Amino acid sequence: MDKNENDLIVVKKDGAEGIAYVRINRPKSLNSLTKPMMTDLANAFKALDADESVGVIILSGSGRSFCSGVDLTAAEDVFKGDVKDINKDPVAQMERCRKPIIGAISGFAITAGFEIALACDILIASTDAKFIDTHVRFGIFPSWGLSQKLSRIIGTNKAREVSLTAGPLTAATAEKLGFVNHVVESSKLLEKAREVAVAINKNNRDLVLRYKAVINDGIKLDLHHALLLEKERAHEYYNGMTKEQFKKMQEFIAGRSSKKPAAKL
Repeated sequence: MDKNENDLIVVKKDGAEGIAYVRINRPKSLNSLTKPMMTDLANAFKALDADESVGVIILSGSGRSFCSGVDLTAAEDVFKGDVKDINKDPVAQMERCRKPIIGAISGFAITAGFEIALACDILIASTDAKFIDTHVRFGIFPSWGLSQKLSRIIGTNKAREVSLTAGPLTAATAEKLGFVNHVVESSKLLEKAREVAVAINKNNRDLVLRYKAVINDGIKLDLHHALLLEKERAHEYYNGMTKEQFKKMQEFIAGRSSKKPAAKL
């Protein structure tokens, strides 16, 4: 499924590490999205979700921008067209994706690009990254989650300021607010994203998928119902385990606990 470097959405897989790299590749227009690009991006996440060789997905942009939003030269075609089709909606497919998605954000993540970043599970940003919500500036109504997700992550008052002023949220501020996980130099961006992906892939693949799901599903609920959801899925998971699986778990734990920590100097 690897795509050519000339494609507007490039997909590459590292089978040895279980990592898939998805790149928005229209740098001359700061990676602004056309309707066909949205469909290709949606299809990429749908396919990678079904690909058992992939454990983690890293999403990035070419050149000096992550994604500058929708190509407004075809705005009416995009906003009144097939973007309503969930199968052609990249954010919908990202949210449906069971695999952890790491966003590697360099340069601008503007409006729809901001919303795509919000659909990632973990964000690594370069020091020059800027998140900008220009919906109010251009008279565009948000439909990929920005009006609801951002306030839940950085707080309502700060989210109002970001969205109603259309001012930039810098990488440093985003990290302080808990929106961005790590800020690194541009040259280290994909390296850091890969480092996090490798750390995830070292763990139990099935539990990673289940854990992501219970976090993402639980955050949509109040705490009481979220705790009930966790308990329900825990019981479902343990009831589905065989005696052999429990034995392997015990052997693994015993092996880990038998390793003595290195002596301190």
